[in-house]
Amino acid sequence: MRTLIVEDDRNTADYLRKGLAEHGFVSDVAHNGADGLHLALTGDYDLVVLDIMLPGMDGREVLRELRRRKSTPVIFLSARDRVEDRVTGLELGADDYLVKPFAFSELLARMRTLLRRAPEREPDVLRAADLEVDVRTRRVSRAGAPVSLTPKEFALLHLLLARRGEVLSHTVIAEQVWDINFESDTHVVEVAIRRLRAKLDDAHARKLIHTVRGAGYVLEERGER
Repeated sequence: MRTLIVEDDRNTADYLRKGLAEHGFVSDVAHNGADGLHLALTGDYDLVVLDIMLPGMDGREVLRELRRRKSTPVIFLSARDRVEDRVTGLELGADDYLVKPFAFSELLARMRTLLRRAPEREPDVLRAADLEVDVRTRRVSRAGAPVSLTPKEFALLHLLLARRGEVLSHTVIAEQVWDINFESDTHVVEVAIRRLRAKLDDAHARKLIHTVRGAGYVLEERGER
């Protein structure tokens, strides 16, 4: 899942980005309304976490412009807890309104609720052959046996499985899983793929993760790697 965090307080933005990364989200961050609107309009995000009090263009203006072109789910963050403030935010088109200070667990729960409501939602359980991945609980099993993965390994597997049958380049994987761009050094992707294969494929005759020389990697059912 890709999220956009629009928050001018850098400590809060970093806290949210790191916390969401631990739960499988890749987040971009903008520290002002203009940059946030640009990213929201040009990027492909599953959800936007939008502070109301922003320098320059505030969150309400950002949401007004965003709603003219996109229906991306938006959670407003605000220190204003008056009923009229919450009503105004929802009437502008926000999908939820969370008052600061808030518990991260509550934000995460509200995000997951919105994402479950979103159209064309990804299934909670993804499967390929005898591989099963529960996206909600982050449980993975192969042939009925549990597989323990690190957060990055889970994010990598989730990406490969969600785009099953599609060859993904090193660059795409690096951007989606690590949220960084690689120009030539793809070592981290290769190492992660090798570790994921060791956990998922090495003990099984049917291999699921395959290398497409010169192109990248694909998850699909074949007889051999």
